[in-house]
Amino acid sequence: MRLVVGRIGRAHGVRGEVAVDVRTDDPAERFAAGARLLTDRAGALTIASVRAHFDRLLVRFDSVTDRNAAEELRGVTLLVDSADIAPTKDPDEFHDHELIGLHAVTTEGADIGVVDDVLHHAQDTLVIKDPAGAEVLVPFVRPLVPEVDTDSGRLVVDPPPGLLDLGR
Repeated sequence: MRLVVGRIGRAHGVRGEVAVDVRTDDPAERFAAGARLLTDRAGALTIASVRAHFDRLLVRFDSVTDRNAAEELRGVTLLVDSADIAPTKDPDEFHDHELIGLHAVTTEGADIGVVDDVLHHAQDTLVIKDPAGAEVLVPFVRPLVPEVDTDSGRLVVDPPPGLLDLGR
């Protein structure tokens, strides 16, 4: 699975730098000199240099040496492969790609479905597709999701009465 880590904006200066709208929680690692990023349309790009500029990063890539080449990259999405991202060291913290695809069951073992997405609003919420294709929303908190086992591909949900029936 490919994960978005940034989006290239306008060219900056005449030496090939571009402004990057960062979309990762670890920009220091993803945008380090020498890092190789996948893209949605320009092949892979290797970072030559990075510097902070207000709320964005200014990035220069090895293969981009002038403003014209930098302008051609405008709008390109920068990606990494989820297999290249190490799991977090905190056993209670997960990357979205680790949760998506997990099979969800109740504490009694009843099938709920498969985690289809993770929403990040006021509360992290798992979007679980049941076998009929309907979506079940489960707040991702320990009292409701007491067990997550990424190795076995499953998580356990302890729903209060009616939670799994909402929206049906």
